[in-house]
Amino acid sequence: MLTDSQRFQPFTPKPISLIGEGGEWLAPFALKLPDELLQRFYRDMLASRLLDERLSTLQRLGKVSFIAPAAGHEAAQVALAQAVTVGVDWLFPYYRDSALVLALGIPAREIVAQSMATKADPNKGRQMPAHFGSKAINLFAVASPIASHLAPAVGTAISIKLTGSEQVVIASFGEGATSEGDFHAAINFAGVQGAPIVFVCQNNRYAISVDYHKQTAAETIAAKAVAYGMPGYLVDGMDVLASYFVLHEAIARARAGHGPALVELQVYRYGPHSSADDDARYRPREEVEAWRRRDPLKRLARFLERRGLYSESWESELRAELSEQLAQAAKEAEQAGPVPTDWLFDDVYAEPLPHLVAQRAEL
Repeated sequence: MLTDSQRFQPFTPKPISLIGEGGEWLAPFALKLPDELLQRFYRDMLASRLLDERLSTLQRLGKVSFIAPAAGHEAAQVALAQAVTVGVDWLFPYYRDSALVLALGIPAREIVAQSMATKADPNKGRQMPAHFGSKAINLFAVASPIASHLAPAVGTAISIKLTGSEQVVIASFGEGATSEGDFHAAINFAGVQGAPIVFVCQNNRYAISVDYHKQTAAETIAAKAVAYGMPGYLVDGMDVLASYFVLHEAIARARAGHGPALVELQVYRYGPHSSADDDARYRPREEVEAWRRRDPLKRLARFLERRGLYSESWESELRAELSEQLAQAAKEAEQAGPVPTDWLFDDVYAEPLPHLVAQRAEL
């Protein structure tokens, strides 16, 4: 019997799913979320899809050097944004989390500026594109080396436990990160220490071009949680409500002092690994098209339509509104102008050292 405090069991043989492909509600409990939130899920997912398209256009125009498409990951990431307590919990994202940061409230202008390295980027153009960060909402800056952010995430969670705070740490990564030693060291330490952290693996089946089954012999990533003494949840990451409810429960569990959890969200990336990748070399078009038929936006649209919360006219108006906002965001980000070279001396030391003062003057 499912209860409000624990609806989902770990280590299920099949991914947890609450919305059917036809939009039907499959859960054995009544849905009590407000209509406004259900529509917000769709709005944020559509905004992310359009942001992907905008950044892709900017990259082809030579205004952005690199992009990491998130299309296909929207449901998982938007669900996570709604499951955390923004500004309280700590998030350690990875480079494909553009839908997450947009849904968390990072302005599109700043996201585009970060990719373009203009003055509108709060990080002053010091990171590669798709490397987000925000002190205001406890969003740790994305690190380029795969899985290297997981140990700092666990350290943050242990510090939270020691101070008695009710904060929770959420660390997001792709399944390729689980092939790195940093992942195993981090998750093992979290299990031993009972750290309040939720590991969120967005499994899109390819670590760049390396197929899932060439990375691990484990049937699922969630199954790895057994070895580390924590629950592992296998979730249909193309289902925004399944992702939301499981993540919400795992975060609440960690907040209540019951330790870490590993949540595997099974997703699929529709685009290449990055703008530097030709995915046609390692995966068949038939596979991509089959997954496109499971588009998380279309599934949610069918669900909303059954509840009288979606129509084609609403979609058109929403798409036009979001497209206009993103166009304006890109315009403002570009018009801010490039980051001055001498900004590289800022924020290195509280008091600039003599040799840096001299170098700035020489520059």
